[in-house]
Amino acid sequence: MRTSWLVSIAVAGAFASGCSMMDSAPKMPTYAATLAPGAGITSTGKGAGTFTYDPATHVLSYTVTYEGLTGPAAAAHIHGPADPGANGPPVIPFANAASPITGTATLTDTQAADLAAGKYYVNVHTAANRGGEIRGQITAK
Repeated sequence: MRTSWLVSIAVAGAFASGCSMMDSAPKMPTYAATLAPGAGITSTGKGAGTFTYDPATHVLSYTVTYEGLTGPAAAAHIHGPADPGANGPPVIPFANAASPITGTATLTDTQAADLAAGKYYVNVHTAANRGGEIRGQITAK
């Protein structure tokens, strides 16, 4: 009887240890963007983006959706580094500009730091608004 009691305690301890190891796994940072017409742009366009960064693999996963543009999206990118309202060059092009935009990109250490610092934004371009019709700063959730 004493042996079965010790085995039960050992199994419970192993289970608890395994659970605490799973709980201590590093959390992946998540980010969001709310897309709206940029300054001086007349559009009913709007959108949203969700982003997850895995520091272990340096992979950024993203989903961006939008609607109400003045025409089809001609291109879409992540731009930066730039403060909110400022402009920066495209750093992560999206292979497809049609909503929903989904994909992954492998970031450098500098890009990951810029992402974490809120220095990136999503920009969706149309023929009527070649510089970008809707945009949204990517910020930590």
